[in-house]
Amino acid sequence: MTDRELLELLRKDPDNGLKSVVLQYSAYVMKIAYIKLGSICTAEDIEEAVSDIFLKFFNAGVKSGFAFESVRGSLSLIAGRHCVDVFRSKVKKEKDIPLDEVIEFVADESIIKEDTGSTLTRAIKSLGEPDSSIFMRKYFFGQKSKDIADDLGLKPNTVDKKISRGLKKLKEILMKEGEE
Repeated sequence: MTDRELLELLRKDPDNGLKSVVLQYSAYVMKIAYIKLGSICTAEDIEEAVSDIFLKFFNAGVKSGFAFESVRGSLSLIAGRHCVDVFRSKVKKEKDIPLDEVIEFVADESIIKEDTGSTLTRAIKSLGEPDSSIFMRKYFFGQKSKDIADDLGLKPNTVDKKISRGLKKLKEILMKEGEE
């Protein structure tokens, strides 16, 4: 079935349309989830994420009257965003996430060097909260200072100041680590 046919079916008969979408795209969505979450989640977690992705797709479609341009594109976008959310929640629960597992979500990979992975992670975590969360969101997830500020109940300039001060602290920490 083409995307156009699927969209028509979703508009006319949402329940059967969703069944058809799941049949046609479950392997595609599973692949996205496995690539993004395979190193940090169990198989059950990934299956749950896939189910959540289809549910979010359906709910967004019902809300918009399935006014998507592409089923595949919409699923891809929703899957990517949902996987980032799942990853963030896992990072909060885990004490030490290896940098290799974060690479998929890095906004600017040029700031990461292979040999500094665990050192960088430890250094960021040593900043304490909320500074370490701010750094993860800013440099690993690519969030804007305003979005981080809104989520944490801070002012954007406070977030920027914490980043500025945190960079100085990180530099000191990493220089000490390099001397040892």
